[in-house]
Amino acid sequence: MRRNRAQIVGDEMQKVLSRIIQNDVKDPRIPLLTSIVEVKMSSDLTHATCYVSVFGDDRAKDEALSAIIHATGFIRREMCKYINLRVAPELHFVLDNTIEEAAKLYELIDKTIDDDEKKHKDE
Repeated sequence: MRRNRAQIVGDEMQKVLSRIIQNDVKDPRIPLLTSIVEVKMSSDLTHATCYVSVFGDDRAKDEALSAIIHATGFIRREMCKYINLRVAPELHFVLDNTIEEAAKLYELIDKTIDDDEKKHKDE
């Protein structure tokens, strides 16, 4: 399958933004286990929706997201040093909960398998 320019730029931005958040943003509200999971670019490359994964409780996630949003200008400026685009895209950060949702699904699957095995043993 052929990838378009928006996907290619989004993948590169994901790498660069993760590196910037981990190494350059000096905010204690951002835990070490914070990363950019995915970046979806608009077709004209002027807007980037960045999905942020934060390991921690809900309060830590909210604080980390607000710290990242507060540092958006700095992050955008640093990103422009690494990626040469005609227009610096506006960054929109969104909290990504897919890891927690996947863990819940695994728990439900394991529980269902255990219940099924107990049911078959009783029969």
